[in-house]
Amino acid sequence: MSATTRNSSPKTISAINAINAIDTPRRIGERLADFFTLCKPRVNSLIVFTAMIGMFLASPDFPPFGRFLAASAGIALVAGAAAAVNCLVERTVDAMMVRTRWRPTARGAASAAETMTLAMLVGGCGLWLLYALVNPLTMWLTLATFFGYAVIYTVLLKPTTPMNIVIGGAAGAMPPLLGWTAITGSVSAGALALFLIVFVWTPPHFWALACYRRDDYAKAGLPMLPVTHGIAHTCRHSLFYVVLLCAASTVPYAIGMSGPGYLTAAILLGAIFLGHSIALCLRYSDALARRTFRWSIIYLTLLFAALLADHFA
Repeated sequence: MSATTRNSSPKTISAINAINAIDTPRRIGERLADFFTLCKPRVNSLIVFTAMIGMFLASPDFPPFGRFLAASAGIALVAGAAAAVNCLVERTVDAMMVRTRWRPTARGAASAAETMTLAMLVGGCGLWLLYALVNPLTMWLTLATFFGYAVIYTVLLKPTTPMNIVIGGAAGAMPPLLGWTAITGSVSAGALALFLIVFVWTPPHFWALACYRRDDYAKAGLPMLPVTHGIAHTCRHSLFYVVLLCAASTVPYAIGMSGPGYLTAAILLGAIFLGHSIALCLRYSDALARRTFRWSIIYLTLLFAALLADHFA
């Protein structure tokens, strides 16, 4: 007990205890809010969206509602835990970058012990949901995805090679495949087609961001492609991957997974993405790179929405 408390009257002590009782939930709420921020909810929403599309496409009709909810929640929880671990590992780097220095781990608002404990609890709950209410294959593949992103990409690849996002992009491409296995319990050509699309989409999506944030990455000492090889080289590589993406986006039609409506949408969306990439090569500017980054997110969302619409057409 402090000297102030010892010298206080019973009424004062009761008031202090009441204030503490009110303040504790507030502090807990702030910590949970910080952890939610570390789970990268905007990125996570795209992950869950593509996983849901995978579930819809794997079902002739609407997927079983209980399994759909359990799989969506499980994938979201594990993805959030992986994002929190990523923020924890990169907290020193994040503190040096304008884009990420506001994160709770970077500014010291969330401790390493708190972040890791909550990540393990949240991730463990997600894995249990997948194992108990979905199927073991989806659980094990989701665990492998967690390891691929939180360890292989974050710890091993990102600080060592400018091709980190190409190799590490496999983890980010898993959600639609996870959605597919959640319904079917197996990996088939349709699941691999969805994986391929997101895998090829990831480098031009991320390199657009890395181009206009290159000074941040250089200051943090991360060997991103625009930092190590320059803007022009990165834009040429991005264009190459967008061409591959345009081809990969037609695979669902080629294997009979979708019809002409989806193919038309894929060609039109790919042409717009290709136009952005060519413009970056010819007349690069940070503003154009920012628009390309935003378009890449819209592109993937609309492409998967077109797949879904075609499936139920």
